[in-house]
Amino acid sequence: MPMPMTYQHASEDFERFLGEVIARTGLTTRNQAFTTVQGVLLTFRRRLSPREALRFADALPPVLRALFVADWEIDAPRPPFGDRATWTREAQSLRKDHNFSPDGAIADVAAALRAVIGDQRLDAALAELPGAPQEFWSVAP
Repeated sequence: MPMPMTYQHASEDFERFLGEVIARTGLTTRNQAFTTVQGVLLTFRRRLSPREALRFADALPPVLRALFVADWEIDAPRPPFGDRATWTREAQSLRKDHNFSPDGAIADVAAALRAVIGDQRLDAALAELPGAPQEFWSVAP
């Protein structure tokens, strides 16, 4: 069996995703977009059990999936799901001195992710998760 296309073009697809994030957030560099994406993904992951997080990760493209599960302390306490203001502050706290994530970063990353993987795939991944995952990944802040 040949290597699946999703793996053959993982880097190019990730670059396109970062371009989507830059366009939606108004950020100017790939590094800024990367920190924004990582902050959003980690903020979401902290609220899920390992089983739930891995179920969600299956819907992500390869590089985003790797970023989502990297350096994970699976026994860390999980915060309550909370609200968008809490999530935004948490996402903005990653590498605080080098984080330029705008206040709408979560909605912007959600819109970029939906553009890349499609609403149906993301919504299916969120459907079985507890808490407020649909609200987290909503494009309406």
